Amino acid sequence: MRKHSKKYVEVSKNVESNKLYTKEEAIKLVKSTSVTKFDSTVEVAIKLNIDAKKTDQQLRGSLVMPNGTGKSKKVLVIAKGDLASEAKNAGADYVGDKDMLDKIKNENWFDFDVMVATPDMMPEVGKIGNILGPKGLMPNPKTGTVTPKVAEVVKNLKSGMVTYKTDSYGNIHTIIGKVSFEDNKLLENLDYVIKTINKAKPQAVKGVFIDKIAISTTMGPGIKVEKSSFEI
Repeated sequence: MRKHSKKYVEVSKNVESNKLYTKEEAIKLVKSTSVTKFDSTVEVAIKLNIDAKKTDQQLRGSLVMPNGTGKSKKVLVIAKGDLASEAKNAGADYVGDKDMLDKIKNENWFDFDVMVATPDMMPEVGKIGNILGPKGLMPNPKTGTVTPKVAEVVKNLKSGMVTYKTDSYGNIHTIIGKVSFEDNKLLENLDYVIKTINKAKPQAVKGVFIDKIAISTTMGPGIKVEKSSFEI
């Protein structure tokens, strides 16, 4: 059984485990129950009413937070020629083609958070898919990381683009900002995530789609959010 810190136990007393809070109440509470000395990340967990074993009910995509995430991502772009130049000008941290892929393979180099690749480079990227896949770094068209519009994607990633996908239990987890964000900024990001996921409801799913919503900070207690708080 996981042992929690004294501070976690103390702040958890302020959270009613069976209560559903409005989104406004939840945001205020999640900020007050942060247990770290650093600026904690605020996350949302969404339980979907899907059969995660069926591919036509799984979700995968990306979205750009209205107010960013408060977290800077290191971006590696695999591209050649003009597109490589565009990626550099857009602010990519690393740009290359086969040389960068060899560096990953031979030096076990992973000093980046996201890899973006142009479609023509995917055959080369695919050769190290067994290395990238387990780390969640394999570019994918559904998340917008396989694209000829590398400059646009780099800018989006730098300004608050996050990717998401359902896990084996039908849950989606993503960050919505930092504890230091103003309440209205976190609320706007949370609203945007919920509405975006709701709009992505697969046709194969019938009835209620979003089952449960909860938010929490890094190492902080979970706070259940009332679905009726959102216009979905």
